[in-house]
Amino acid sequence: MIKSMTGYGMGTFENAAVKYTVEIKSLNSKFLELNLRLPKAVSDRELFLRGECSKLIERGKVNISISTEYANQTAKAASIHAELLKSYYHQLQEIALQLGETKSNIFDLALNMPEVISNNDEVDEEEGKVLVEAFHAAVKQFNKFREDEGATLKKDLEYRVELILTYLSEVESVEGSRIPLIRERINQYMEDAVGKENVDMNRFEQELVFYIEKLDITEEKVRLRSHCSYFVDSLRSPDSNGKKLGFISQEMGREINTLGSKANNAQIQQIVVKMKDELEKVKEQLLNVL
Repeated sequence: MIKSMTGYGMGTFENAAVKYTVEIKSLNSKFLELNLRLPKAVSDRELFLRGECSKLIERGKVNISISTEYANQTAKAASIHAELLKSYYHQLQEIALQLGETKSNIFDLALNMPEVISNNDEVDEEEGKVLVEAFHAAVKQFNKFREDEGATLKKDLEYRVELILTYLSEVESVEGSRIPLIRERINQYMEDAVGKENVDMNRFEQELVFYIEKLDITEEKVRLRSHCSYFVDSLRSPDSNGKKLGFISQEMGREINTLGSKANNAQIQQIVVKMKDELEKVKEQLLNVL
């Protein structure tokens, strides 16, 4: 089952003290490009969350934002050490008097001294579990979104490959008259150039066989049909592998190009152009497949 690299998911989880909300958005990218925004209180969980993303999200340009809501905001408010503040303030006043300096900003200076203000931002084990549950809920919804998008992509890709095979059948229907026409045209050129009575028919037949072998597209048709079949089988496999599908589409492109260059027939070349157009649409869609 293929998945899209585009995705969105939101998950929330809470207990009596805190509620966490995790939002995940992603666009296509060759690698995992992770932008993680989380509250300072849970910054120590960043390494764990990045490890989970590499396993569960795999690839894509991913933005994750985490927000918190506390039932008791006062409990998480910053604390001021009053005694320490007073001590700094009085010391600064004495030094200012000794130096004859103005005292207008002494309070601000004291307030910014070390350990005067402390943030109650330590997260206990229970709160950490709430964060992890919210994260996994968001990832679950995110992956469901990717799977739904992938199902739409799968239908479109199957349709495009089926069109390529239809065009290949059209090539085969035209191909039957191609060799006799080439033979007749070359024969006419020889007669016009040197005269029918001067043509060595045995040598002519040998050269004609050699020339026609170079124009034979049987191998290209067989390989293209095989690549198309392998592409569809890979689409329907349990794994989502956009890179593998990209490699197969490149092989399909090689066979289509060779078929067009060897065709030596305007009608077949027109059909080949249609095949190339569909293959380009396949490649564009594969850029968004995980």
